[in-house]
Amino acid sequence: MTKGYWIPHIDVSDPEGYKAYMAATPAAHDKYRGHALVRGGAQQVVEGRSRSRNVLREFPDYATALACYRSAEYQRAKPLRLPHSVCDFVIIEGYDGVQPDRPASQPAAAPRKGYWIAHVDVTEPEGYKAYMAADMAAFGKYGGRFLVRGGQREVVEGKVRGRTVVLEFPSYRVALDCYRSPEYQAAAALRKGKAEFDLFIIEGCDAQS
Repeated sequence: MTKGYWIPHIDVSDPEGYKAYMAATPAAHDKYRGHALVRGGAQQVVEGRSRSRNVLREFPDYATALACYRSAEYQRAKPLRLPHSVCDFVIIEGYDGVQPDRPASQPAAAPRKGYWIAHVDVTEPEGYKAYMAADMAAFGKYGGRFLVRGGQREVVEGKVRGRTVVLEFPSYRVALDCYRSPEYQAAAALRKGKAEFDLFIIEGCDAQS
């Protein structure tokens, strides 16, 4: 069964006021078995835009991710966030399809993984297919695997682009290296003029919280 994910992007205007929301959310996350893969952390916006704080939270499946957001526990916490921040928030189904081929020698894993989170508007679907085929070589070389690659989703707050992709890498540094690599830049050239990207690379968190 595929996982489900919360992907909120947040600009916090009042950090002190926001703390009450953060303290109120564990009841919902624990009940619905959601754990954080990304919770703040170092990041680089490499294309487009991103809000200042980003979270990636994994659930057992898409239905559970939606149920957590709609739950009484989370809906009690949510009003504590609204006066102190603005948020773009998508809940999305995970991916269980073909993954990049990995060479025998892989980048060393680190305590904290690295992630690409991309929101994409594809303007030329046929032309975009060449990019989707070409990027697999770079992702495989750098140990990337898809957590999200399209899939059903619900934008529950704010606005994001029409397609969402999430990749996990052995570390934040490796995730950055993959983006900068000749292999990926050659693939990225194939999507120029065929899609608009908001793409950022972010460090994962230590605790599964």
